[in-house]
Amino acid sequence: MRASRRVFGAALAAAALVMALSGTRPADAQSKDVVILAAASLKNALDDASAAWNKQTGKSTKISYASSSVLAKQIESGIPADIFISADIPWMDYVAERKLIKAPSRVDFLGNQIVLIAAKDFKLDLKVEKGFNLRAALGNDGRLAMGNVDAVPAGKYGKAALESLGVWPSVADRVAQAENVRMALTLVSRGEAPLGIVYKTDAASDPNVRIVGAFPDGSHPPIVYPMALLATSTNPDALAFVDYLKSPAAKPFFDKQGFTVLK
Repeated sequence: MRASRRVFGAALAAAALVMALSGTRPADAQSKDVVILAAASLKNALDDASAAWNKQTGKSTKISYASSSVLAKQIESGIPADIFISADIPWMDYVAERKLIKAPSRVDFLGNQIVLIAAKDFKLDLKVEKGFNLRAALGNDGRLAMGNVDAVPAGKYGKAALESLGVWPSVADRVAQAENVRMALTLVSRGEAPLGIVYKTDAASDPNVRIVGAFPDGSHPPIVYPMALLATSTNPDALAFVDYLKSPAAKPFFDKQGFTVLK
């Protein structure tokens, strides 16, 4: 009997250790978070929408924010998640072509704008237009903060706009490329770069920056945020959360940050 008790006690201890290492408690072992991979620029609006849904339903979410390019590669590598919201169409196409999303669930969810920003106290009078003198506005050694122009959607949109306006060749060697758009915003907010190109919604989230001007819509591809369920998702709450994000109840959270709700 004593040996039997020792074996049973050891089994309980082992089970407790596994749960401790995994961060799972017996009481919530049956619960499952809806896991969302979302473009960094969505943070403020999506955090607010998620909190409201959590309160309304009692369900829980976990959101990982990064550049859409990083998230798409994580999906390709097999990261467990339920929903992907990209900041551009090409990175959603990338995962779709690899059969990593549930195609019928894909929807063009949000629209946005890119803007030129400056630190709040940076003195500048500049109009964003064809041939505008952006290099002179940067000063002798100032940098233009942008997302990586080859991978980060905001960086790609920004480069396309500057090329369209005939400005890119004059500033290409003065660009400080960040791994996502929120990091580009931070460079300007902290005064480490006098100017930056970010989404209008990012600028609205930081009181330490101001918008100098918006880039014309025709100067770059349309800014669309597609959303889809991932092919490996088996969480029934994931579809419910997607439906909530598309509903009138969630719209004010995205309107507040300056997004255009498409669905």
